[in-house]
Amino acid sequence: MCGRFALYSSFQAIKDYADLLNEIGEIDANYNVAPGQEIPIIIIENQQNILKLCKWGFIPFWAKDETIGNKLINTRGETIAEKPSFKFAFQQRRCLIPANGFYEWRKNDKQPFYINLKDRELFSFAGIWEIWKSPAGKQIFSCSIITTSSNEMLNDIHHRMPVILHKEQEKTWLTENNSNILQKLLTSYPSDEILFHPVSFEVNSGKNNYPELTKAM
Repeated sequence: MCGRFALYSSFQAIKDYADLLNEIGEIDANYNVAPGQEIPIIIIENQQNILKLCKWGFIPFWAKDETIGNKLINTRGETIAEKPSFKFAFQQRRCLIPANGFYEWRKNDKQPFYINLKDRELFSFAGIWEIWKSPAGKQIFSCSIITTSSNEMLNDIHHRMPVILHKEQEKTWLTENNSNILQKLLTSYPSDEILFHPVSFEVNSGKNNYPELTKAM
């Protein structure tokens, strides 16, 4: 799964990475992004990449209550095309979720680890997003990170990991309509391209947010 991640790159760095069209101002560095927080996502609009702020925790358009999003921070890639909560967004509302790294907790002792890539400081998770409207007219943009089976290196920490897209796959994820092609992208990132190290238990609290959280113990 993916329950916390880090995004500390500047808006300009994200804009350059994703060839964004829009200007939304600065984004605060967040070394401990937690569910329920508002995060930037990249979507296609009028054939251009734009950045949109979105609540992390997916709320299906048909939901009666927004609190369902608390349970839907992740979406299993193996069943995304069939599950009623996610299949429409998989068909119509896919996104990239920029990140610098993510956290995972080892199964046996709950030791947190910080995981990032060897060759890219900034990368993207595969995600889906939705627009939810309450009966009173309240509107919320929400999103979920797609997960898959862990690679061999991370399996001893946790059996699931977020889907990290290779750079050349990102445009396909945003624009492709063939579900078979899309599902082939939902695989674990190669072990030899991953780095990880144990970090402080201070990351367990969402109130903590500073660069040292990502540093090795």
